[in-house]
Amino acid sequence: MGTVVALGGQVGGAKLADGLHRLRGRDLAFIVNTGDDYEHLGLSFSPDLDTALYTLAGIASASAGWEPEGETRALSTMLKRLSGLEQPPIGDRALAATLLRTQGLAAGRRLTEITLDFCRHLGIEARVLPMSDDPVRTHVLTDEGAIPFPEYFGQLGCEPRARGLEYAGADQARISDEVLDALHAADLEAVVLCPSNPFHGIGPILEISGMRELLRKRGAPVIAVTPIVGGKALKGSAGKMMRELGKEPSARSVAAHYLRLIDGFVLDQEDAQLVEGVRSLGMDVLAAPTVMRNAEDRIALARKVLEFARSVRERKALEVE
Repeated sequence: MGTVVALGGQVGGAKLADGLHRLRGRDLAFIVNTGDDYEHLGLSFSPDLDTALYTLAGIASASAGWEPEGETRALSTMLKRLSGLEQPPIGDRALAATLLRTQGLAAGRRLTEITLDFCRHLGIEARVLPMSDDPVRTHVLTDEGAIPFPEYFGQLGCEPRARGLEYAGADQARISDEVLDALHAADLEAVVLCPSNPFHGIGPILEISGMRELLRKRGAPVIAVTPIVGGKALKGSAGKMMRELGKEPSARSVAAHYLRLIDGFVLDQEDAQLVEGVRSLGMDVLAAPTVMRNAEDRIALARKVLEFARSVRERKALEVE
């Protein structure tokens, strides 16, 4: 067994990363989207990083994975009372990571250093790595202009029609040394694109300058797992975005979106009829249960993804001979 690198964001991405973590422990590096990061009240919020940390630590809320279990809202209630304005929801327990992150960044520490400290204190063996220490911000392009994703999702409820997306700062952002080390590992076994919105969960990571090229050159199988099951996104805005961007909300459309980057694609067994259509794109395909309702589901899917990666690697090796 070698090392595994996973890319993703959101609850679905964190769930599969948790399954991989339970199988591989310290041999997992989870590169997490930071395109949804934002500043509010002078504080630095990283929702996808926090979702990853709480999930891998086993303390995430079942209903809102970006917060710890047992979250309360006394702070948000008081902020609204004092300001008279509706405020983005801030959990009392979740504020701890935000405060420490803000303090660390103000002191000149890198986001990666701060996040790895959180991993150690939460007992997470895997390396949870921000996609870059440089700021990248995802904007949804709408008829009203470019809207930062946190505003589009949290305040506008994804209501404006999406015309496109832009990743401000991605072309200038540098891949961190820790991410480079993970992807250059001599025993790299597989790269897994977790079931996250391909536009704002995975897209910002791939837009970091040099990231796509590095993934292609490494030679390890790159496997993507669908976030679309039966024509619908299990959570979030992926299905709506795909329709508005002129793409059919289907597993095949997600596979096509990753064309020339991935070697294999995992779709849900509910969409088994799409296997040949995805295979026609020139990639290996696996139909498997992808809905993760509990820890056993996460482990089972992670195991199938790694077995699939191994079969892809073996097939490619035979083609070279």
